[in-house]
Amino acid sequence: MTIALSSSLDLFATTVLDRLDAQSLRRTVTETTPQDAVLVHRNGKELVSFSSNDYLGLAHDSRLKKAAIDAIHTYGTGSGASRLVVGNHPLFEELERKLAELKGTEAAVVVGSGYLANTGIIPTLVGPNDVILMDEYVHACIHAGAHLARSKVITFRHNDTEDLYALLEINRPQHRHALIITDGVFSMDGDIAPISALHALATAYDAWLMTDDAHGVGVLGSNGAGSSHTETPSIPVDLQMGTLSKALGGYGGYLCASQPVIDLILTRCRPFIYSTGLPPAAVASAIEALRIIEEDTELCARPVNNARLFTSLLNLPEAQSPIVPVIIGDTEKTLKIARHLESLGFLVVPIRPPTVPAGTARLRVTFSAQHTKDQIRTLASLIRPFVGRGA
Repeated sequence: MTIALSSSLDLFATTVLDRLDAQSLRRTVTETTPQDAVLVHRNGKELVSFSSNDYLGLAHDSRLKKAAIDAIHTYGTGSGASRLVVGNHPLFEELERKLAELKGTEAAVVVGSGYLANTGIIPTLVGPNDVILMDEYVHACIHAGAHLARSKVITFRHNDTEDLYALLEINRPQHRHALIITDGVFSMDGDIAPISALHALATAYDAWLMTDDAHGVGVLGSNGAGSSHTETPSIPVDLQMGTLSKALGGYGGYLCASQPVIDLILTRCRPFIYSTGLPPAAVASAIEALRIIEEDTELCARPVNNARLFTSLLNLPEAQSPIVPVIIGDTEKTLKIARHLESLGFLVVPIRPPTVPAGTARLRVTFSAQHTKDQIRTLASLIRPFVGRGA
């Protein structure tokens, strides 16, 4: 019986993989050894990486490494269990306080990852009698969280507040609560949500606004506070979610909100309740990263400035974030161009459907504070022949 089941399972997996191979959509993992913030070794070659979300280069910063090592010596390598079971070591309180201060909220809570955060926050706050309205390009984990909430889910056209207004007019009166969700910075396109307009609509319709600012914190806004802090005064977003794994150079997810909301998350959010707390090293490195972000505004500005140098060299629309998509369209052509760039010493990972819509395969070029202008100019010269030609 076991052998037959294994055989049918292998046959199923092989059939699906063969179909994905035929469409150039099979995914594989390639061993890659980081050397520093931008240099990696892959397939026996040193490459300049333009594919990492380590926007500030802090994952290799000696100050974060020291903070992590010191935390291991003091608190050990793991947290042992859920924080509700074993309690908090003192670093958790410090990290959550610093996150709340950065985002201008009353409180914050840290969870295992950004994906876990969104799959827990959303179903904690809304349910079957509620409606979720989300931008069509939000991250996959938001879709997962919305599915778990069992609410009515409606997508509005990307960054289109008129479409959202029309949908609210029709749907808001029919539901107990409404939750509007958007990425702060969209991870595949690099553009920024119209958060001020979204907040105005949320206020007018008694809806709650949630932003996923994974790609905004550390690189946008006052002192790297993120996408809802690019205006003065900052936009008072109800639910500011983000990650510790990109500009902060580590791992983990968080929510910044009012004290009652955070208290509810501590009580009802399943990924918080039923997951082991972050390792002390991850918490300590995030604290140090926040200290650096608070003190070094020039560092926080550099990734976007580097991205804008790249877009100016290629006559592309000015970058709004450290993410610049170069749309090729055809999947196989995109893969071919990425292989060509790698042969010339540059790692620019291609992005294919279903991560992006069909027909929009692209080179997703990301910029670090640690990239040099010469590296950026060289990459731009290599990509120039493919810009605007789709091949």
